[in-house]
Amino acid sequence: MKAKITITPKKAVLDPQGKAVLNALEHLGYDGVGDVRVGKYLELDVASDSPEFRRTLDEACHRFLSNPVIEDYHVEFE
Repeated sequence: MKAKITITPKKAVLDPQGKAVLNALEHLGYDGVGDVRVGKYLELDVASDSPEFRRTLDEACHRFLSNPVIEDYHVEFE
């Protein structure tokens, strides 16, 4: 089983890497893109998706994998 974790900057936080990508897209002629947010994506092989393990993984995301002051995260199990 896989746990897919997506970590992105919060909407209120400036994203200079996203702005650089947006500027590059515009410079290359790719118009119509309104905003770009650059984040992190992790895939973990896990043994369970039990409620206990979900709480443990949520704690790991909050304490270690993301910076909760400036980032949001979303966990999905496959």
